[in-house]
Amino acid sequence: MGLNRNVSLSSALVYKGHGPFLAYIMHRIGGSALFIFFTVYILSLLGVRPMNAVMGNWIFQVVLLVFGLFHALNGLRITLMDLRPGWIEHFRTVMTVEWFAYILLGGFAVFIVLRNAFGG
Repeated sequence: MGLNRNVSLSSALVYKGHGPFLAYIMHRIGGSALFIFFTVYILSLLGVRPMNAVMGNWIFQVVLLVFGLFHALNGLRITLMDLRPGWIEHFRTVMTVEWFAYILLGGFAVFIVLRNAFGG
């Protein structure tokens, strides 16, 4: 018995929800951003000079920070909800706390990076 699903790629990629779907997408982008960061970091350790310039670029730092921080916080939320199954009943509240913490920490971190980038 196979599954018969007639779903096109375009309809599968359409935005379907609010916080949970956005968290899903940002978690995947964050994982990709961290992979790129580790690749660039290893290449810079190996002495590839252009990678040092990439690591020092404030735009690269901000993008990595925005997505990497969300990846870490969302992974923490997933882990805590796995360890505390009772929290699943309060899923929206847990998501709200995650977004609130992300906005506070992310805003502060981006402020620090931009302040350092523009000589503050």
